[in-house]
Amino acid sequence: MTALARMSGRIEALAGRLLLFVPVCLGSGIGLYFALPREPGALVWAALALSAGGLALAGARLLRGRLAGFGILALGAALVLAGVLVAGLRTELTRAPVLQFRYYGPVEGRVVKVDRSASNAPRLTLDRVRLERMPPGRRPARVRVSLHGRQGFLDPAPGQIVALTAYLSPPQGPVEPGGFDFRRMAWYDRIGAVGYARSPALLLAEPEAGFGTMMVRRLRQAISAAVRARVPGEAGAFAAAITTGERSYLSPESLADLRAANLAHLLAISGLHMGLLTGFVFAAARLGLALVPSLAARWPIRKIAAVLAIQAGAIYLGLSGGNVATERAFIMVSVLFGAVLLERKALTLRAVAVAATVILLVEPETLAEPGFQMSFAATVALVAVFAALRDLPQWHPPRWLGGPLTVLISSLVAGLATAPFAAAHFNQVSHYGLLANLLSVPVMGLAVMPLVVLATLLAPLGLSGVPLWLMQFPIDWILGVAHWVAGLPGALGHVKSPGPWVLPLIAAGGLAAVLLSGRARLAALVPLAFGFALWIEADRPPGLVSASGGLVGVMGPEGRALSKPTGDSFSARVWLENDGDSASQAEAAARRGFRGARGDRRGRLGAATVAHLTGRGAAGRLEAACAEAALVVVSTDVPEPPGGCTVFDAARLEQTGALALWPDASGLRVVSVAETSGHRPWTGD
Repeated sequence: MTALARMSGRIEALAGRLLLFVPVCLGSGIGLYFALPREPGALVWAALALSAGGLALAGARLLRGRLAGFGILALGAALVLAGVLVAGLRTELTRAPVLQFRYYGPVEGRVVKVDRSASNAPRLTLDRVRLERMPPGRRPARVRVSLHGRQGFLDPAPGQIVALTAYLSPPQGPVEPGGFDFRRMAWYDRIGAVGYARSPALLLAEPEAGFGTMMVRRLRQAISAAVRARVPGEAGAFAAAITTGERSYLSPESLADLRAANLAHLLAISGLHMGLLTGFVFAAARLGLALVPSLAARWPIRKIAAVLAIQAGAIYLGLSGGNVATERAFIMVSVLFGAVLLERKALTLRAVAVAATVILLVEPETLAEPGFQMSFAATVALVAVFAALRDLPQWHPPRWLGGPLTVLISSLVAGLATAPFAAAHFNQVSHYGLLANLLSVPVMGLAVMPLVVLATLLAPLGLSGVPLWLMQFPIDWILGVAHWVAGLPGALGHVKSPGPWVLPLIAAGGLAAVLLSGRARLAALVPLAFGFALWIEADRPPGLVSASGGLVGVMGPEGRALSKPTGDSFSARVWLENDGDSASQAEAAARRGFRGARGDRRGRLGAATVAHLTGRGAAGRLEAACAEAALVVVSTDVPEPPGGCTVFDAARLEQTGALALWPDASGLRVVSVAETSGHRPWTGD
């Protein structure tokens, strides 16, 4: 046997698991698309499409020959290119105008979403937007506006036509090179402007009559309000979150404690919620039909119950707002009940693969979102571990121990699987998360969720009050556990942000451990080791400059020192979080690293001096700063900067975005957001 034949045979050994590799190949292509420095042109897209088609045809032909394994590789490569094409197509299909300047004036539009901002202000997302003296072709498809100041003239609901006077600007880029780019997320949500209003929002027209998306959104809002009216306080906000997916009414303190205790996943409407609801409907429908002997004898009651369960899941998906975790859960239960309809056994890992494939084809941009990554990491790990335990002859715990042991293993496995992604995206690690989950997950599964299902089923009869009233007690327990665990000494650890290759390597290692078999699984250790090694060795920029020019940070002996205790607070918070630093902006501003009076600060980066000038007369102090510093940041426009130093004023920073500064032999190396973000549709290029 030749070496090629042996290699082909090894690949063919995976033939029974090929479906599991489909989302992996698609996801790899989608990841490649988002990593591109610029958007491909028409010729490149044509070449990619022809290459994908050619590889698919070659793979299909090789599958019929002696080297079928290489046919599988060719099909995998075709899927990778298909992922690039799918992501590019999605980008074009969501293309919409983006505001190119700062706007202040009247705004009219239809409310499509009502939520709350990070500062807990009411926030409206509007479509059918009208802006003063702006032609239709340049108007953003959607705008998002936070309502500050005196409000109360409007009880916002989806479908309403409203008017307000607002400050709008284009979606903002990353607060540091290589950081999270809100512009990309806004692009796929078709949000072309964001801003705020200090004057009251007014109602122009009530929602249009008829059934549709707006009616479903209004129904979600009404259910959320009804739940909060029946269940008081934070327990009501928690109940609304797990019923309709609306989390904005939970206080920032409760959200922070739930995250610190690693219990925030209980808020996500995912497999636990969907499984309980559809399972209850399936069992109840089957039992009800079985009680009628004539129906049970003539009709396939299991299949009828399966159809009803799928329909119940679809309704719950619509009411929940349809996040990634809910979509994944719905697809999985649909596959499960679809197997009942086809009288076939549902392979759970295949259900996960189908769910991932569907989501990646419909919304490829979710690949980069923490919800997608954490949801599928937990699901894949749980399915793989319990499948392995089921195949172990020794795995036969006593029945009384089965439930607690399942909760323990589930919490441990899900926590370990999601920990790298949670740490990378949120820069924190819960040290007592396992304890919190052991105390809370059984209560969630045995008390809260059955009451949610019961309230949902009794709501049409007007009898949901009792289960909603009972729900507050187990929810209070869960919130109490979160507050207690979050308050334990050392409950929360902080970690620095990883480099761009860390999470892909960790994900590749985890997938290899699940998808490969035998000794080949040892290969998973290589990307895992490299990923964590790169994370440990990741360097944070010694100097950072905000896009507004209002804040500068330099790394000092106590951590990052900031040039101001207030102002540009969002940039300050994100910089410190990415450093793995729990200090506040005021604490960071008090550190050693800057000297000088307010508005005329000096910091050191290696052998170079950085000056930061703000406030009135900043431009007049520029010449003196240039005589001392290699780089000067000015928060105002400077039409004619003096020579002898590098000057970044407001106008120049508007072009470059935020800056990262690195000392080198020539003084300072400057890296801008504009350089690292590339030329993509969402960057305005």
